[in-house]
Amino acid sequence: MNDPIGDMLTRIRNGQMRGKSTVSTPASKLRGWVLDVLADEGYIRGYEATTGTDGHPALEISLKYYEGAPVIRELQRVSKPGRRVYMGVNDIPTVRQGLGVSIVSTPKGVMSDAAARSNNVGGEVLCTVF
Repeated sequence: MNDPIGDMLTRIRNGQMRGKSTVSTPASKLRGWVLDVLADEGYIRGYEATTGTDGHPALEISLKYYEGAPVIRELQRVSKPGRRVYMGVNDIPTVRQGLGVSIVSTPKGVMSDAAARSNNVGGEVLCTVF
């Protein structure tokens, strides 16, 4: 697999289109950190570490809905394996005039765009969520 974060985001999008309550993805530390930010910002209910059907570690993601519609309306990958996107603290984009969130991988950890600005750090913009 070339893009594990992109794969996880696609699994979340596909699960929400089908109305699933949970989706499963292979486990990794970076995926867990991205899911921590999504849970802190209120876009997913949470996640837990499990063992997949093949015996490998997996993450079970609980999706969140509001009045039957998915909470996540738009989920886009910004930095890809073929083209990494790094931004300084002053260049980190706001998503939909601040209604959405950019997830940024910084030297101080994976955090939302607002947390990166308050910590005065830039880094790799992984994805945007609205």
